[in-house]
Amino acid sequence: MWLFQTNQLSLQFDYNTIYTINSTIKMKHTRVKDLLNSTKTLQEVNAKGWVRTFRNNQFVALNDGSTINNIQCVVDFENTPEETLKRITTGAAISVTGNLVESKGAGQKFEIQVIKLEILGDSDAEKFPMQPKKHSLEFLRENAHLRVRTNAFGAIMRIRSVLSYAVHSYFQQKGFVYVNTPIITGSDAEGAGEMFKVTALPFDNTPRTEDGKVNYKEDFFGKETNLTVSGQLEGETFAMALGQIYTFGPTFRAENSNTSRHLAEFWMIEPEVAFNDLNDNMDLAEDFIQYVIKYTIDKCPEDLKFLEGRLLEEEKSKPQTERSEMALLDKLNFVLENNFKRVSYTEAIDILRDCTPNKKKKFNYIINEWGADLQSEHERYLVEKHFKCPVILFDYPANIKAFYMRLNEDGKTVRAMDILFPGIGEIVGGSQREERFDVLVEKMKALGIDEEELWWYLDTRRFGSAVHSGFGLGFERLVLFVTGMTNIRDVIPFPRTPMNAEF
Repeated sequence: MWLFQTNQLSLQFDYNTIYTINSTIKMKHTRVKDLLNSTKTLQEVNAKGWVRTFRNNQFVALNDGSTINNIQCVVDFENTPEETLKRITTGAAISVTGNLVESKGAGQKFEIQVIKLEILGDSDAEKFPMQPKKHSLEFLRENAHLRVRTNAFGAIMRIRSVLSYAVHSYFQQKGFVYVNTPIITGSDAEGAGEMFKVTALPFDNTPRTEDGKVNYKEDFFGKETNLTVSGQLEGETFAMALGQIYTFGPTFRAENSNTSRHLAEFWMIEPEVAFNDLNDNMDLAEDFIQYVIKYTIDKCPEDLKFLEGRLLEEEKSKPQTERSEMALLDKLNFVLENNFKRVSYTEAIDILRDCTPNKKKKFNYIINEWGADLQSEHERYLVEKHFKCPVILFDYPANIKAFYMRLNEDGKTVRAMDILFPGIGEIVGGSQREERFDVLVEKMKALGIDEEELWWYLDTRRFGSAVHSGFGLGFERLVLFVTGMTNIRDVIPFPRTPMNAEF
């Protein structure tokens, strides 16, 4: 007999009572994924999750988000209160305790014979949007807070998570230092001007200068600031001290675009490496992409298989001319099994100018001369039709690329590179950076970029400058490719787009 005493209460327990209390407290639920992967039957397991379906007042399809697959829970409806049975509705959160036994039905090895069922959270079956039927992607975007309960979005978000881990795994294994570059910045890395302003100034009675402009000297930071479009410039400063670094964080662009490829808020992966030239940069990008894709194929076979089947069903409803030539896993293996073809921009222009779609004016943007900014249709033609492998284009015209890219000896091209993939076009953009102080200053002057605003960036060229390179990979673009989805709004938890900041 044990005695438990406080100032207010004295209680006595025997050992059996204590054992019962501890057993109740310590019993933890097991993930559905682990139950389905069990190698043997088990006594007294507990599973918690959300009801996908409830059939014949007996069979619950339970999912807890750990896997694409549900586990069937067989309810003893004769000994379960009718009131409880009525509360087992689609979307309800429940806890089931019972024995894991071999399933009598087809499709899964095990099921749970329920001994005890508890309703953790009711769901209004009539109002719950995620009913067990096919929903349009637009409808699901309008219910982004609940869409992850569907098979498709559960699979997409698990894959996104694994890809994110693979990014860090790759760079950490290679000895890169992870750097958190600022989200609030006074610089525009891309020079495009499409940035969200950050201010603490009042909109009413905004302080003005004598010439009527906003007086940012009275703002929180004492200068004009924005949400970052890239961590590259700050990343370069760390690469010139730590050798090889990478950033992986949120970036923002105030581009008023409603296309299936644009977001106002997205995540960027940006490695920067001292002493790497453009060829080293291409090697790194190719190796990195193949690693993260291979890692995801190995870790997410069921989710990828499900998404592949979903996409094959969608393809059937499309005209023959619009159907993809490769299934999802074939497309991923296409990237793994082929060396990336390296082609100069000039060679690519010659190929595109002479190709049949261009001559027959089937391209939306006809290629007539050197200097054209390539569109997705051109990039996909090079990958899918001409070379039939991933392509790295390099040495682009200087006037269509950013100021920080190294100028070639011809004076008209820069050491830029883009990686092109099937079905998506450009997925990576990078370059060897301009390490020469005088050349960089001249380029900034020509583009009207204020030297005083980037004095710290120029310092890296003043003090121990060296050849260095890096690239940027939009994480959502990578998730889009790996999942086979066609709209970038479907691969980020809560998409931010023009006129949409819901949730």
